[in-house]
Amino acid sequence: MENLPSKDEILNFLRENPGLSAKRDIAKAFGIKGAGLRMELKRLLKEMEAEGALTRKARRMRAFGALPPVALLRVIGPDGQGDLFAEATGEDIGEGPSPRILVSPQKGDPALGAGDRILARLTATPGEGADYTARLIRRIGHNPLKILGIFRKQGDGGRIVPIDKGADKEWRVAADATNDARDGELVEAELAGPKRMGLPAARITARLGDPGGPKAISLIAIHQHGIPDRFPDAAMAEAEAAKPTALGKRTDLRDIPLVTIDPVDARDRDDAVLAEADSDPKNPGGHILWVAIADVAHYVRPGSALDAEARKRGNSTYFPDRVVPMLPDVLSGDLCSLHEHVDRACLAVRMVINAEGQKIGHKFMRGLMRSQGSLHYAQAQAAIDGAPDDQTGPLLEPVLKPLWAAYGALKAARADRQPLELDLPERKIVLGEDGKVLSVSFPERLDAHRLIEEFMVLANVAAAEELNARRTPLLFRVHEEPSPEKLDALREVAEGAGFTLAKGQVLKTRHLNNLLAQSQGTEFDELMNISTLRSMTQAYYAPENLGHFGLALRNYAHFTSPIRRYSDLIVHRALIAAHDWGKDGLTPADIEKLPETGKLISDSERRSMAAERDTNDRYLAAYLSDRVGASFEGRISGVQKFGLFVRLLETGADGLIPVRSLGREFFRYDEGTQTLTGEETGQILGLGQKVTVKLAEAVPVTGGLTLELLAVDGAHLRRAGMIKGRRAPAGRGRPDGGTKRRVVRRRKG
Repeated sequence: MENLPSKDEILNFLRENPGLSAKRDIAKAFGIKGAGLRMELKRLLKEMEAEGALTRKARRMRAFGALPPVALLRVIGPDGQGDLFAEATGEDIGEGPSPRILVSPQKGDPALGAGDRILARLTATPGEGADYTARLIRRIGHNPLKILGIFRKQGDGGRIVPIDKGADKEWRVAADATNDARDGELVEAELAGPKRMGLPAARITARLGDPGGPKAISLIAIHQHGIPDRFPDAAMAEAEAAKPTALGKRTDLRDIPLVTIDPVDARDRDDAVLAEADSDPKNPGGHILWVAIADVAHYVRPGSALDAEARKRGNSTYFPDRVVPMLPDVLSGDLCSLHEHVDRACLAVRMVINAEGQKIGHKFMRGLMRSQGSLHYAQAQAAIDGAPDDQTGPLLEPVLKPLWAAYGALKAARADRQPLELDLPERKIVLGEDGKVLSVSFPERLDAHRLIEEFMVLANVAAAEELNARRTPLLFRVHEEPSPEKLDALREVAEGAGFTLAKGQVLKTRHLNNLLAQSQGTEFDELMNISTLRSMTQAYYAPENLGHFGLALRNYAHFTSPIRRYSDLIVHRALIAAHDWGKDGLTPADIEKLPETGKLISDSERRSMAAERDTNDRYLAAYLSDRVGASFEGRISGVQKFGLFVRLLETGADGLIPVRSLGREFFRYDEGTQTLTGEETGQILGLGQKVTVKLAEAVPVTGGLTLELLAVDGAHLRRAGMIKGRRAPAGRGRPDGGTKRRVVRRRKG
């Protein structure tokens, strides 16, 4: 080519060949040779750069608004159709409108969420709904650092004091980055520029109000953990347009006296139950069990804005003062909630069990039901115990007694199966109208609770077995057995307390139950329950069936709570597709994304658990803040090099005893035995020991409790220097000495 290419030809070449963007690449593509033509090309490129048609970086050029072939991106999140989009970040941000980038996940890629930073390979795709398609190379990091803290105003802007427990780093805020925040206000901020010497710089992005306000505690957790708490307009519009379901082709279950039994403060009702004696002479003493679950899949269709938002949230998150639901309230609290005496769409399973509680058959159906009563646990239990009220009285003989009869059989089957029987009471925080904690209690576990649990477990098993038999993909609830390393650590703790855990055989839950039974009623009861819990792996969702170790079940999937768990919605869609009940079943796109969805909702579940735990810690710190200086009984629940964690028996709150507060002596940390041992006194401090502590500090905004150790196992803490003129005798309090000797004496006595 004797002449130079036109400016349009150069721009088209750069757009189509982003990897060939140096001047020599352009010259080669257009056949430009000779010093004269190369100088003319250089002049033309500089002219295009001056006009803004080209941008230059490190001797490489790209068209205005174009991106390089490999770029750093920030994931924006899914759109209403569930497609994931991203935007360029940092130096890859060009001038002009931001290009639309579609993230195309491949098999094996990790689940990505809004805020994730990724390195991706870009392909220009003009005219296809996105300017570029991105293929993941690697994830740089999870959601970028969000700073949540208290703003302290200063003359040159201010500082942010963090609210995270254990965090002591402050952040500098320039005068033009305060977002007009007031002194003492709770704010959310993000990193502003690269880190340099001194305090890191931050930019305030949101003002969250008074940190001491009654609603601030859960709000802190929502923002801190990135829990979506506002529904997009498109999702709300779909929810508001929803209508009650007609019978149509559904099975009519409205004459079956199903009832719901929930907590007294239940915000949604997604499961109803019924039992009756089996009249089949081939099944003497058997029972027929019904479990009906809200048909959320009818309202939340694949590819809808509601579906995209529910998948992103993964589950509902529950706080003492509010719930952040997976679905808008018009669905979760109304159309999908099985309120009494109104027609509601459902997916139901009819199960047949024998006299020993073993399931011998089941059948699923898509129906329309009408609950005969919205009961709460204590109310149902009181009726069975001889104190029915106006609501439960008419239901006692036809509904409640048959339920308890069936539960008796299920209880026998459970005893034979031997799922893991941990004794870890759940704590309940009760708030007043002003948002302050009224009380903290450990409600009694009733047979009514256990009945519903057993019915739900059996329905979940039936769903997994049904879909396995029909070879329909689904998400299983997977709980793998403990690792050998964790089992060895548990065995060491057990042996230190004088108990035994079977070794050299395939671990079963009955082996762990035997260990827990050995410790029941002893001073090591709580220690063994906590240690056994810590040896467990975390459960997760996956399309591969690896069984549920804790429940001692081979097939298990979550089917019973689609209002608050996306996993259950996937199982409902799988059942709909497997039975050809409609066009709202599991789609090929759903199936392709099952591994990604499983990872996404497993992460969401852990996010919610962390947010709920942090919120409870803050409420408890606020509750105890006016009792600083008081003494409490507790047990050591964790041991680290820097100190001891103690769970207070009265409230279940966890506090820290810093190792520096234990005196002048050096304490040796043993990770294997989870103990701290004083070098001079020989004082041993380990998991499960009963202690008396003084509350030294309670900080509601962080949830932190600082404690001082007063006594161990009823004896005052020995401190360095108390044994005058000599060191403590060797072996005093040693894990292989004192603890075992104490257990031996207890057993002989």
